[in-house]
Amino acid sequence: QVQLVESGGGLVQAGDSLRLSCAASGWTFSSYAMGWFRQAPGKEREFVAATSRTAGRTLYADSVKGRFTISRDNAKNTAYLQMDTLKPEDTAVYYCAARRAYWSGSNSREYDDWGQGTQVTVSS
Repeated sequence: QVQLVESGGGLVQAGDSLRLSCAASGWTFSSYAMGWFRQAPGKEREFVAATSRTAGRTLYADSVKGRFTISRDNAKNTAYLQMDTLKPEDTAVYYCAARRAYWSGSNSREYDDWGQGTQVTVSS
């Protein structure tokens, strides 16, 4: 059974950094493309970043480009989202997602499995 568990969220001030982790179990992590999405209160879920199976390809939303970095460690079955220079508008629940394919981009409907989310709150 596929399982994704996010961690690393919290309350920080604007300008701070956080690193989110997404631990995978129950499947061959290196066979899956990974993505991060977020959902703020009253808003639809939006794409944040994606990485291919081998991390050779990445994609970022314009709103986080240059501030966030997606990575993965296939030996540890874990994906990461390094978030720097956080802004209040980054406040949201952050979800990791997996798709059994080399690559999956910004379309949330293409992902097969989702974690439960971790809350990130950025105060001004």
